[in-house]
Amino acid sequence: MGRGRGLGPGVLCGPEEGQVWPGTRPAGWEPIAGKSRLARAPPTPSPGGGPWAGAGPRPRAGQGGSMLNRVRSAVAHLVSSGGAPPPRPKSPDLPNTASAPPAAAPEAPRSPPGKAGSGSAAPARAVEARASFSRPTFLQLSPGGLRRADDHAGRAVQSPPDTGRRLPWSTGYAEVINAGKSRHNEDQACCEVVYVEGRRSVAGVPREPSRGQGLCFYYWGLFDGHAGGGAAEMASRLLHRHIREQLKDLVEILQDPSPPPLCLPSTPRTPGSADPSHLLGPQSCWSSQKEVTHESLVVGAIENAFQLMDEQMARERRGHQVEGGCCALVVVYLLGKVYVANAGDSRAIIVRNGEIIPMSREFTPETERQRLQLLGFLKPELLGSEFTHLEFPRRVLPKELGQRTLYRDQNMTGWAYKKIELEDLRFPLVCGEGKKARVMATIGVTRGLGDHNLKVCNSTLPIKPFLSCFPEVRVYDLTQYEHCPDDVLVLGTDGLWDVTTDCEVAATVDRVLSAYEPNDHSRYTALAQALVLGARGTPRDRGWRLPNNKLGSGDDISVFIIPLGGPGSYS
Repeated sequence: MGRGRGLGPGVLCGPEEGQVWPGTRPAGWEPIAGKSRLARAPPTPSPGGGPWAGAGPRPRAGQGGSMLNRVRSAVAHLVSSGGAPPPRPKSPDLPNTASAPPAAAPEAPRSPPGKAGSGSAAPARAVEARASFSRPTFLQLSPGGLRRADDHAGRAVQSPPDTGRRLPWSTGYAEVINAGKSRHNEDQACCEVVYVEGRRSVAGVPREPSRGQGLCFYYWGLFDGHAGGGAAEMASRLLHRHIREQLKDLVEILQDPSPPPLCLPSTPRTPGSADPSHLLGPQSCWSSQKEVTHESLVVGAIENAFQLMDEQMARERRGHQVEGGCCALVVVYLLGKVYVANAGDSRAIIVRNGEIIPMSREFTPETERQRLQLLGFLKPELLGSEFTHLEFPRRVLPKELGQRTLYRDQNMTGWAYKKIELEDLRFPLVCGEGKKARVMATIGVTRGLGDHNLKVCNSTLPIKPFLSCFPEVRVYDLTQYEHCPDDVLVLGTDGLWDVTTDCEVAATVDRVLSAYEPNDHSRYTALAQALVLGARGTPRDRGWRLPNNKLGSGDDISVFIIPLGGPGSYS
């Protein structure tokens, strides 16, 4: 995964300001109806540590000693009086203003509370770290299971429990944490069945929503975070809601076999308002109306939802600790068709009767080089005085000024020679190759959500203008092919695809599913686990290794297996 940068200073944790580890959120961060709120927990004293334990640096010797004594006596009085705060003495060191004691922070979402210790409380920083780590709700992890999921040494594979309650379509899922590249698992996942009520009738007359006139879609999402897990966490909770909002205008249209209307009726114009008909040019300039399909309306709704999600992250990134960014791979099943939307380097393939059908492609500095170079050419101010939009096979040296070297620009797929000028000594906008390719020497993906605070190292140049939040959407019509229970759609973050080829995935699909009965609902979870285990490898003296002794994936790995036939209802 491409690397990014953290979001700067931490949040208040106790009486002093402390630094929050990248990839965590303060306890109490909880999205409510598309918003979030933040609560601060008071510092937790521990025996022998005094009231400053876990709350930041202690006062240095000789400085603030009287302050420390007053705080100690205040805490002693608080304990002896059963919780009543002591009266504040008038002192130049302590303000003579009353303040309410801070309320206890609520539980962080999707993070089971840890058990109370016997005898001593954990430091505030440790409590915060446990509370800020969360995994998908459908995993139903206990506090012990959450600790095992967060163990970089054991890297235990996590899957939903086999308790009789299955994911929609008998979907299989498995995940494993990275080998230590980040503090927590920065992947997130979501699997939902979403009901959409129409917003208005085609005739433009507002009506009360009716459950009999709505639509239902199935939704799967994988979100691979970088530079922190906040963006992936937020997207996993809210992106499907943005899709639902975008589909509200289409409920009646999608259920009507006639072509979609060109315009949705609006409220009548008020008397005296200007007539916009004069803005129309001669009718001869217009060809016949373009054909717009219902399928393209759904694609547009998904694209708009991604943009709105990114805009929401931009608005709320400071107050709600939405750090870093994330790649997003989303699948929507609606009215017989599967829509696969990808923004980033996660991927999806269909394995159908042994055939491999790619349903996405990676968006990296290499695959989007020309788009990036074109933007740098059109807006050179985004490059500052540090970068050039041209690409060279290697860094140009000052001693080569005046010589001719290979290059290519935004219009070229091949290479040509040019005379080296002073501006060519700048760092190229796109550099490196393969997994080491970077935009502005910083990030290795070019599409995704978030990254609004990402800047070039040791510079004020923002990188976000070069990163697109719009996904590529591919459509697969389930009604055009009769599927068997062994036909599946495989979704995986780059932790899977970095060490596993499409053919190897297809071979694993055949090997695992053939060992189970077609009506065994656990076969898809077993397949997801086999793919994760195969990419992770086994621990050896020199790290995690595959059977061929090559390095296994040290990244977070998340996999969905969606059956296209057999168990599950497509109606």
